[in-house]
Amino acid sequence: MKESLVQLLQQAVRRLCDAGDLPAEAVQAAVKVERARKREHGDFACGVALALAGQARTSPMAVAQKIADSISDSPLVDKVQAAAPGFVNIFLSRDALAQSIQTIRRAGEDYGRSDFGGGETIMVEFVSANPTGPLHVGHGRGAACGDALARVLVAAGFAVLREYYFNDSGRQMDILALSVWLRVLENGGEKIVFPENAYRGGYIKTIAQNFCAGGGEVCGGGALFENLPAEDEKKLDELIARGKKKLGADGWAKILNFAAGEIMENIRADLAMFRVSFDNYFSEASLAASGALEKTVAQLKNAGHLYEKDGALWFCASKFGDTEDRVVRRANGAYTYFAPDIAYHLDKVRRGCKNMINILGADHHGYIERVRAALSAAGCGEHRLDALFLQQVNLINGGKKLQMSTRRGEFVPLRTLCEEVGVDAARFFYLLRKPAQKMNFDLALARAQSSDNPVYYVQYAHARICSVLAKAGAAGGGAGIFAGADYALLQLDAESDLLGALLRYPETVTAAARQREPHQIAYYLREVANYFHVYYNRCRFIEEQAPLRAARLALIDAARIVIANGLGLLGVSAPEKM
Repeated sequence: MKESLVQLLQQAVRRLCDAGDLPAEAVQAAVKVERARKREHGDFACGVALALAGQARTSPMAVAQKIADSISDSPLVDKVQAAAPGFVNIFLSRDALAQSIQTIRRAGEDYGRSDFGGGETIMVEFVSANPTGPLHVGHGRGAACGDALARVLVAAGFAVLREYYFNDSGRQMDILALSVWLRVLENGGEKIVFPENAYRGGYIKTIAQNFCAGGGEVCGGGALFENLPAEDEKKLDELIARGKKKLGADGWAKILNFAAGEIMENIRADLAMFRVSFDNYFSEASLAASGALEKTVAQLKNAGHLYEKDGALWFCASKFGDTEDRVVRRANGAYTYFAPDIAYHLDKVRRGCKNMINILGADHHGYIERVRAALSAAGCGEHRLDALFLQQVNLINGGKKLQMSTRRGEFVPLRTLCEEVGVDAARFFYLLRKPAQKMNFDLALARAQSSDNPVYYVQYAHARICSVLAKAGAAGGGAGIFAGADYALLQLDAESDLLGALLRYPETVTAAARQREPHQIAYYLREVANYFHVYYNRCRFIEEQAPLRAARLALIDAARIVIANGLGLLGVSAPEKM
């Protein structure tokens, strides 16, 4: 519809230019139409007259009036008005509204899809939780947001690659191996003083039991806890060092890999339960094993972008837009997290990814600029790297916020949340806030079957429509319930409001893709559901007058399609009964 109206306006401007009423260069003006904010202003508005007034050396209102008068007769348009300070307001005809309903119903599942993205490939990396514990409610927000964004981008015509990067190397993995090993020793009858800052969740005990049940054997701890440092983190590092010495490289790797494998298997299962899938799982450890990490450091060093200071190796990030230089290798020879991050993103580039979106926690704000700087230093500055930063999730139960800590094992697993409120409610609630906003996940509200629960409210609209259509079909003895519709009879404000909202769906999908904001779909669906419920409560659909009955049924069928399509982009089901 918008495209057709743009063409009408462009033709009007061209006629004015040909007639000499506008300067010739005015034909190059960008013509855009937007939804009118108020019903009295029509269905659409165009502000091109404001841009052309200077060229025409007259007032915007005078230009707007000329454009309005020059728009040719069209079955889509009922009337056109010039409005202050220089808008062209367009009122759609009943034929246009009828055509719109038919367009939605003909398109079905494809309604709202476009070629906006032109097939351009985008890699969306999300969740990427460390394999040190189960996915918890905090990870759920990243999973819902990343998956919904990927779905929206696909609907907008992009080719999307979904990737999960798991940090299966570094100190946190050594802490995991130590935690499991200590529980294995405990299972063997040894007295263990379990460190407060190791991973203490019950899942560690389960992994240890599975390791033993699978025939895994490790030598005893001996004098493991004697003469340890007083400071907690130093104590933990000393225990790791002693464990590696006791078990040897192979023994330590055996228990580490077993633990990481168990956790990743559970993570994959939880993601499948949450309706999230990935095209690829990328291992951080593979960067070192393949030599990519060393090659990346050598590449930057040979290009003159690394220097030594205080025994450490630094990247000249400040020369490429970052706020300061960054350490890539510490004085003790260990790489920082930044080094594999650079190697990983260069690997993305080598795989042909020119557009990348990372879904990250709010504590990673400085991360993107330093990676962009590294890409520029490596000669990949034309590659686009964007990020969505997710604020924390507060789980509210009985009006109280639950405290969570992965190390202490005090967290609510994502699977438990979904078992409590359902996958539909969990996904929809996560998408009700902008990523940059903190969110309170109210368990009681998510469980409620009332209009106060937003996902219930939207799904109930879909189920209500399905119920009405089923009753109409039964009452008609199976005859075509949409036959003979007279859309000119749809005169109620509630009908105009609902149809106007349905026509905004394609542009909403495009805007959500362009702005990387999948929550726009959730906002939009609540609005559509509200318009439908108001309509439902104000009139009868199964009317005795057949042309009106068919028109109303076709309108709500179009609403059913839009709601189902929108819920699909959020990964939420559209039930026919509730």
